[in-house]
Amino acid sequence: MRILLVIVCSLFLGSYSYAQNITVKGTVKDAQGNVLEMANVIAINQETQNLDAFGISNTQGLYKLNLKAGATYTLKVTFLGYKAIEESYTAPTENVTRDFIMEEAANELDAVEVTYEMPVTVKGDTIVYDSDSFSNGTEKKLEDILKKLPGVEVNDEGQIEVEGKTVTKVMVEGKDFFDGDSKLAAQNIPSNAVDKIEVLRNHNEVSQLKGLTNDQDNVALNIKLKEGKKNFWFGDISVAVGLDERYLVHPKLFYYSPKYSINIITDLNNIGELPFTMRDYFNFTGGFRDINSRGGTSFSVSSNGLGLSTLQNNRAKEIDTKFGAANFSYSPTKTWGLSGFLIYSYSKTALEEQRFRRFADPNNTNNQFGEEEDAYTNTNQKTSLGLAKFSSTYKPNTNLQFDYDALLKLSDQEESRNVLSISSVTDEIYENKTQKPLSLNQNANLYYTINDKNILAVEAQHLYQDEDPFYNAIREEQPFVGIVPTDDTQSMYDINQDKRVKTSKLDAKVDYYFVPGPKSNLNFTLGTTQSTQNFSSHIFQILDDGSELGFTDEELNNDVDFTFSDIYAGFHYKVISGKFTFNPGFTAHAYKATNEQLGTSVSDELVNVVPDVYVNFQMKKSQSLRFNYAINRQFTDVNSFAQGYVFSNYNSMYSGNRDLESALYHTVSLNFFSFNMFNFTNIFANVSYSKQLDAFKNSSAITGINQVSSTINSNFADDNLSFNGRYQRTFWKLKVGTGASVSYSKRNNIVNLERSISESLTQNYKGSIATNFREAPNLEVGYSYSVNNYDNAGSKTINYTDKPYVKFDAAFLKGFIFTADYDYYHFKSKDNTVDNEYDFLDTALSYQKSGSKWEYSVEITNLLNTKSLNQDSFSDLYNTTSQYFIQPRYVMFKVKYNL
Repeated sequence: MRILLVIVCSLFLGSYSYAQNITVKGTVKDAQGNVLEMANVIAINQETQNLDAFGISNTQGLYKLNLKAGATYTLKVTFLGYKAIEESYTAPTENVTRDFIMEEAANELDAVEVTYEMPVTVKGDTIVYDSDSFSNGTEKKLEDILKKLPGVEVNDEGQIEVEGKTVTKVMVEGKDFFDGDSKLAAQNIPSNAVDKIEVLRNHNEVSQLKGLTNDQDNVALNIKLKEGKKNFWFGDISVAVGLDERYLVHPKLFYYSPKYSINIITDLNNIGELPFTMRDYFNFTGGFRDINSRGGTSFSVSSNGLGLSTLQNNRAKEIDTKFGAANFSYSPTKTWGLSGFLIYSYSKTALEEQRFRRFADPNNTNNQFGEEEDAYTNTNQKTSLGLAKFSSTYKPNTNLQFDYDALLKLSDQEESRNVLSISSVTDEIYENKTQKPLSLNQNANLYYTINDKNILAVEAQHLYQDEDPFYNAIREEQPFVGIVPTDDTQSMYDINQDKRVKTSKLDAKVDYYFVPGPKSNLNFTLGTTQSTQNFSSHIFQILDDGSELGFTDEELNNDVDFTFSDIYAGFHYKVISGKFTFNPGFTAHAYKATNEQLGTSVSDELVNVVPDVYVNFQMKKSQSLRFNYAINRQFTDVNSFAQGYVFSNYNSMYSGNRDLESALYHTVSLNFFSFNMFNFTNIFANVSYSKQLDAFKNSSAITGINQVSSTINSNFADDNLSFNGRYQRTFWKLKVGTGASVSYSKRNNIVNLERSISESLTQNYKGSIATNFREAPNLEVGYSYSVNNYDNAGSKTINYTDKPYVKFDAAFLKGFIFTADYDYYHFKSKDNTVDNEYDFLDTALSYQKSGSKWEYSVEITNLLNTKSLNQDSFSDLYNTTSQYFIQPRYVMFKVKYNL
């Protein structure tokens, strides 16, 4: 109730302040009466010398300013190639229209020098934001500034999005910053070092291919530093201590010069702050991309991980982490650039969870489930993650570019888990999992412009991967009776599984572009994918005397060689006609997949032609409607072909299917993008539909709580329909956003040899409003609401989730900043069998004397001392309700020194 009162009062004060403003609007034209689009109009308060308002003229030359009634301003109007206008103006008490006529500048000396930075400037496909124009002094890192920019978001995973598109690259002064991930940049670059933020739309790192390929989804950021941060080391060092031996050490150092750059980030803490998660590790691409994304084939090497327990909301009962990362760039010559990074992350994690699970019953006709299980788990993990990347770019002239990249990933993971499982049988299980996977990805590209009409692109990528997951379960009850022939005379069942998977995969492609004119090109493609994999596994039992009982049954051992070959040729034609861009094409494939096991070989050969169509309707410079249609043929890797059983966990086994064939996916989507610089309105909407034929589906047999699964080609089509949209607008000192996503899916599963149909309808709605005052406290209020409707073979569940949140920051007195971050979660089911709620409040109070490099703060995480999270989820086989325990309240005293 108190929080709601704060929200209402804050919004009332904001509305009252807004009511004291008037609107000045009009047009910007030249002397001949032609409208000038993208002209900057700014209003500087003569009393405070602050930039109170700014506007950018739209396609009709219209601009708009919100000014304080009665205040006196200096109005400035600028447009490239025209004399700047500067005049004094006192805002009236009512809305008014004011037009501007600009004169062409005969030369640069005729232009009036503008000393105030423009908040937003547009240069072709680049939007430049002035950092100070959107900052109020409470920002600590780049992320805090980005959230205040029109059209820019930082999502729940920490990744940066611009106009609904994920940022693929972040650069600082034109140099890559940990290529392949935007989270490290958003969370670590100090806000006080940022001068400009350049949004590079339609980004292509290969200048020769710009305009030839469809780059509308490629967005990059380039951070321009303030003058005092160039050619000098800058950054900060934070140290914090708390009760119960809690600590945090977080140094960050940066150096940028025209010739080289160095970035060093470290973070050591035991308070649950995760600078680098397991998800970050697996999603970290290092800038590598799928070179066959338009080829019509989907073949990816899956991870053979152990299925380690995952964190919920990046929280756990105990987390101790150590993180270090270094990024460099160096230019030996003007035509040759080198770059790379090293990342190391260690975490020691303790997890505790209580879980209730209801398994599906395919024979159910009365909305009832089958077997039920209560499980109590305690888990300890130790994880070391390492990444290293090296890149080289050689560009002796505008006609030639050669790139080489190498990305190495290493990890060492251990997990021990104690499970008390209570169902129709009570069993205590001790699970141990270890693995040390390695992967090396290399990329070599050559781009050569023969002449204005002929361009050649040669790309090759090789992946080597070696995985060695080991599984051990010690339990009281015999596992999987009838499958695993254990020695029943032992005191406990000590079951072990060795597994090894090696992969070598090569992708190579040659693209030839014929460019007859500026509005069309023909693209001829010749390429191949060649993959070789070996899969071996062995299940055995350790007896009480320490000896090993190896199971020699063929069904408990694997030794599989799997090869996949795809040779393809494609043709695409791209043409621009008025506001339309058409890019249809097709690709012809010759496939062959072979698996050798059990002394025999099974091959699947196929010749296939798949079309794809891309149409873009460019309504305006920043408004487009895009249509995509494609057919993709999907292949699975060796994991789905190995027929011998392998353990997934204590109650799940998997057996592959060597007779699998490919699946066919039809995908159609319609996307709408609009970014209006006149009123800073950003709209994104997407509708997509996919139909899966001969889809890869799990066929599961459930006995009690035990599941034995395999993969089959389904005879029934699966359908997916989804919509998501976002509306965001910035006006005066407010940033308002709303969004919605709705998805429907119908899937066919096989459970105990019976067809089981599952349908789900998921709806998510959210809205937020945030202020950005310079002199007053700021507030962000948001609310999201979701409905999950799931029908699994007649067993229906409907769940509702409410998630309001409040973020508050205020600078007061001289040098004090107070911040608070509150989140509330409420989950309930329609039948009232589940009703869970919890909330979090984090606060911080900091002090930094003006001109001082030292900052002192008190930070409290989980102020409300929430002890656990309640989660509910569903799948095709079961529904789960869980209680997940987390770290308690921490009070930390922090000192930060700014270099």
